[in-house]
Amino acid sequence: MITLIPLSSLEKVFHDEAPYAEPFTGCGMLVGEEVSFQIAFCSDDDTEVTPLLSGSGSGYCQCYWVEEIPSGLPCYPDSDDDYLRKTPGLFPDLLRPVTGPKQIRAGEWHSLWMSLRCSEPIGSADITVALNGQSVSFQFTQIPQELPAQTLLYTNWFHCDCLANAYSVEPFCEQYWPILENYIRCAAEHGVNFLLTPLFTPPLDTMPGGERLTNQLVGVSLEGGHYSFDFTLLGRWFELCEACGIKAFELSHLFTQWGALRAPKIMATVDGEYRLLYGWETDADSAEYTNFLTRFAAALLPFLEAQGVKDRCYVHVSDEPGMKDIETYARHAALIKELFPGLPMIDALSDFEFYQQGLIERPIPSNDHVGAFIGQVPELWTYYCCGQHKGGVSNRFFAMPSYRTRVLGLQLWKFHCAGFLQWGYNFWNNQLSRNAIDPFTCTDAGEAFPSGCSFIVYPGEGGRPLYSLRLKVFHDALQDVRALRLLEERIGYEAALALLEEGLDAPITFSQYPRSAAWLLGVRERVNQAISRA
Repeated sequence: MITLIPLSSLEKVFHDEAPYAEPFTGCGMLVGEEVSFQIAFCSDDDTEVTPLLSGSGSGYCQCYWVEEIPSGLPCYPDSDDDYLRKTPGLFPDLLRPVTGPKQIRAGEWHSLWMSLRCSEPIGSADITVALNGQSVSFQFTQIPQELPAQTLLYTNWFHCDCLANAYSVEPFCEQYWPILENYIRCAAEHGVNFLLTPLFTPPLDTMPGGERLTNQLVGVSLEGGHYSFDFTLLGRWFELCEACGIKAFELSHLFTQWGALRAPKIMATVDGEYRLLYGWETDADSAEYTNFLTRFAAALLPFLEAQGVKDRCYVHVSDEPGMKDIETYARHAALIKELFPGLPMIDALSDFEFYQQGLIERPIPSNDHVGAFIGQVPELWTYYCCGQHKGGVSNRFFAMPSYRTRVLGLQLWKFHCAGFLQWGYNFWNNQLSRNAIDPFTCTDAGEAFPSGCSFIVYPGEGGRPLYSLRLKVFHDALQDVRALRLLEERIGYEAALALLEEGLDAPITFSQYPRSAAWLLGVRERVNQAISRA
């Protein structure tokens, strides 16, 4: 005998615990929207299961087995209480496409994940899923309105060196480009429209004095004291990204992380020899590096203009500087503003003083510090990383309930956010990039970051990514933003906000909201119904 329980995408099914959520049997959806749902199942006997789909929506559905992945560090010791589990163990995360039967053991719970997307109007879709003679049915009602395009800029940092390490190829060799395309296209299909672009090897999560595998799109030559630049690979990058659906580009940081004290790793051909030109040994204030940046900017800006991307490029100084770094940051920010006029400057930093002193136009504070920036900056952005593990703020760790990941969409819409940043699309290294890791067995960068912080896709066979359920849930959050913006166009912001916060004792903030999957699903249903009425 096999037991089936229909569930929403906001549940996580552990092998040793029966789900206790309310059954989910369908919902509304907009034209072009992707809706995910699950079936939890458990057998009284060891058996083999194969899903059989039928109904009008079955042809629009993709199916995945949810696999549990190990976590040595589910959360930090001082994390808040809104976690599913806090002890090391196995957590449901990997979505492996269904290509055949699955063998299961008696008494263990498993989950089948399904994603439904209808790009054309179909009115409604019914889906019946059968496993070993038992079946459950779902009904989806399509609202005859198209999900609007995403206007929020969303970047999930793309690590080109990790991709090369995983598939044992050199960055930007011919064998690398098809792999690159698969991963960029996956990112774009799940809402990434703003891509970290490695002009030079990004100086991110690198051990001081150490190096990450060179992944540099700009060719540099220094002959007889004169610089020249080759933008051939950069042009190919822009063309590929735009073909995949990327709309904007964040040019990699021009100074090191956490203080802007050094130059990034820059390789060059110097008088015929290919070698390290600048790096950890290069003081960021040195005349040599300033001269390099001056020559580089003079060559890059006309190229960006000719490529037609200059008005969609953003520039970085240094990632996550603190108040102790403000004087250093100020000097370098002033230089970058002078050398790259017309390119907006963005950086992840959470001290309001940087903005108040006019050092940066678009600060990106963490979502546990964003309150000081709300209503004070002309364009609000936010981000999260490993540090946002308490205080109730949204994040995407293995051990967090999925509503805590998806609620970010409501928050981004309510506070008119222009952009969101997260640092790990595919960071398959340990902390400070000392070594590459196997993300199927090491999910916490060597017990440095809570599992789920550093990557959201897995390296699959054939140069193609495997999804995580967190990738799908975060995409749901981005679709919520788009649906709310459609509703706002129909009935106005104040009316849409009143509907969003209907029945709540307190307004939604970045840390305050109902801790409930049912509430979040109900909100989205109210939004759908209001769009339909409007």
